[in-house]
Amino acid sequence: MSRPLIGITTYFDAARWGTWVREALISPPAYAKAVDRAGGAPVLVPPLSLGAVAGYVRGLSGLIVAGGVEVDPAAYGEERHERVEEPQPQRDRFELALVKAAVEAGVPVLGVARGMHVINVAQGGTLIPWLPEAVHHERHAAGEAHVIQISVSSKVGKAVGDRIEVVTPHHQAPRRLGEGLIAVAWADDQIIEGVELQGHPFCVGVQWHPERGGDNRLVDALVEAAIP
Repeated sequence: MSRPLIGITTYFDAARWGTWVREALISPPAYAKAVDRAGGAPVLVPPLSLGAVAGYVRGLSGLIVAGGVEVDPAAYGEERHERVEEPQPQRDRFELALVKAAVEAGVPVLGVARGMHVINVAQGGTLIPWLPEAVHHERHAAGEAHVIQISVSSKVGKAVGDRIEVVTPHHQAPRRLGEGLIAVAWADDQIIEGVELQGHPFCVGVQWHPERGGDNRLVDALVEAAIP
């Protein structure tokens, strides 16, 4: 049986090879390795023409929306906080369109960190533009190890159980959930760290990085959902 094609979103950045320094499409190898371990075939998806979105959705069996720079608050009607990194509007536009199309087509989607935020904004939700000001502490931004509580009835809970300890620095979080999304994982201060789209075969977003380390269960669940 052929392996399902799992798209992994990428971004542009400067990279060095030999004596060359050039703009390159970047994807941390942990994503591709996790897909390969799960039995999928990883395919890197560059944030180029919006006209390519329909073709990707037709050709892919599943999609990972990878982490990275925070979503531009302009995408959900907010002002950019002075401490938020410069946004990548081309990537934002492409990934928002890709997620909307994947959701409409029923393609399994796993959003990782920023990817969870993309799913929420794609569904019409909003984010907290600068989390430390909202929660009055720096624990999320500092990436301190903390335990996440997970709904056992959710797809995330069925994959990893009712709690997991993670390290995941982040400066934004869901504020208003998008249409059809429900919260399924929370930090101890009740900040949402996992969401799922009701009525969809597999559309899950988590704040942590399930592709890292030895726990591949969420990526396994994505690939399993992508097998016809």
